Amino acid sequence: MIVTTTPNIEGKTIRDYRGIVIGEVIVGANLFRDLFASITDIVGGRSGKYENVLKRARDEALLEMQAEAAKLGANAVIGVDLDYEVVGDKGSMLMVSSSGTAVITD
Repeated sequence: MIVTTTPNIEGKTIRDYRGIVIGEVIVGANLFRDLFASITDIVGGRSGKYENVLKRARDEALLEMQAEAAKLGANAVIGVDLDYEVVGDKGSMLMVSSSGTAVITD
C-alpha cells in the first residue's frame, strides 16, 4: 500500500476516495514521565531507548491506519499526518496518531 503525505501520487490517478482513516497508539506511562524528568541528563546526545519506543508507536499507528484503509478496499493513503500528544492526568502517556484519506488508484 502506498502511504504518502502528499495530496496525490505522481504517475497515479485517483479513481475513488474511500474516506478518512486513522491509526492511534497510546504508549505506556512511566517511560515518558521518565523521559521528561531526565531530559537534562541527555546532554548533547540521543536516547536510543526512547527513540525506539517512539518509532514503534509511530509504525504501529501507520500500520493500523493502513489496515483500516484496506478494509475500505483502498490501495493507498494520501495526505497522511502524524501527531504526537501527551495524555493522561499527569501527562504520563504519549498518543501517536496517523490520519489520511484512503483512495483507490490505478
